[in-house]
Amino acid sequence: MFDAITTPVSLPAIALLGLMLLPVLLGLVIWSIRSHRDPSLSVDCDNAVTELLPSMAGLSQGTVYEGNSVELFENGAFFDAMFDEIARALASVHFETFLWKEGRLGARLVDALVERRRAGVAVRVMVDGNGGKKMGDEAKRRLREAGCRLVFHHPTKLRHIGVVNDRDHRKLVVVDGRVALVGGHCIVDGWLGNAEDREHVHDLAVRLRGPVVHGVQAAFSENWVEDTGELFVGDAFFPPLERCGEVAAHVASVKAEGSPPAVKILHHLAVCVARRRIRIQNPYFLPDDEAIEALCTAVARGVDVRVMVPSTDASDMPLVQHAAHRNFHKLLQGGVRIFEYQTCLLHQKVMTVDGSWCAIGSSNFDDRSLETNDEITLSLCDERLARQLEEVFERDVRRCVELDAESWSRRGLWPRCRDNVLHVFNEVL
Repeated sequence: MFDAITTPVSLPAIALLGLMLLPVLLGLVIWSIRSHRDPSLSVDCDNAVTELLPSMAGLSQGTVYEGNSVELFENGAFFDAMFDEIARALASVHFETFLWKEGRLGARLVDALVERRRAGVAVRVMVDGNGGKKMGDEAKRRLREAGCRLVFHHPTKLRHIGVVNDRDHRKLVVVDGRVALVGGHCIVDGWLGNAEDREHVHDLAVRLRGPVVHGVQAAFSENWVEDTGELFVGDAFFPPLERCGEVAAHVASVKAEGSPPAVKILHHLAVCVARRRIRIQNPYFLPDDEAIEALCTAVARGVDVRVMVPSTDASDMPLVQHAAHRNFHKLLQGGVRIFEYQTCLLHQKVMTVDGSWCAIGSSNFDDRSLETNDEITLSLCDERLARQLEEVFERDVRRCVELDAESWSRRGLWPRCRDNVLHVFNEVL
């Protein structure tokens, strides 16, 4: 009998094999996480969208707030309302934004917040760690020296490496727990003015009064508590709120562990129950296959679906617009009408359904907003506001070029290849 001859495997070889298998293992982990968070959504419902606000709120882990008032603001007019509210603050100002760049607008905001803090008002400011990199040392110094609490969410530090891709994309202000402002405006000078040229931005926001302000305050508290551990309590932050209007609303902001985020559920449900018309304005419109199918299915059942995005030349991120073009042929062939806004960056994140329901907030129509970022979107049943938003859409159409399905299908090989490559790259990021 002869003993079997074995060749010992060296430790370096085992280590090398482990390193080779590591990317495969990580890929499986990422795939598993995404597959569990991205189930195929389906809706079987014949109800009108106005009858479904409790369902929308419940499915997106929110609460319906009755009896609110809502005011719409366009472009730089939003800041007039914001500064008026800050100047009237008696107890607290909570401010949260994704992007803050040094400039005239930022300096004015610092002045307003410092003045209120010196008057004894509690001031808390939260800025995304990446979006606040160009805020300027002077602004940070003045806020902190005045006693304002300034916090950067997930700044670029080694201890944040596990959440480096999780960004705070919300834009909101809550004053005295009684008034809230929500929209897409950033603290950058381009948001001033009236969207008159390529140096400015076209955006929308709303001012809220009534019980729904508690929901916006709760959204602010989420990241504040994560980053500081501070629980702010009492009437200075959550006062009793009486009815002050007739608008029913809910706040979609939850990014549930292991489930589709609230904003994604909200968008999908609204599209699936639309009966007459859908209007969408969004700067970064990259719907996934499921959303594309839902929009095209809406057209097939007789819904007039129109989408407005900035043109590649007007966008601040032209590569993202090219990536979005990859699926435009599916939408156009499915009967979705697509308009490209030419004047400047169209930045509002708005959807209206059947002239009676609307959504407005910080969420883009792409995977980053719907799956990764912290966002806030308001769901509102209000015919007056929906009509205002549809009027904005119709006015903006006059500054658009509508894409044509036949012409789009004849695009050359280079644009198709470029769009496909950029779409893959955008998905990876």
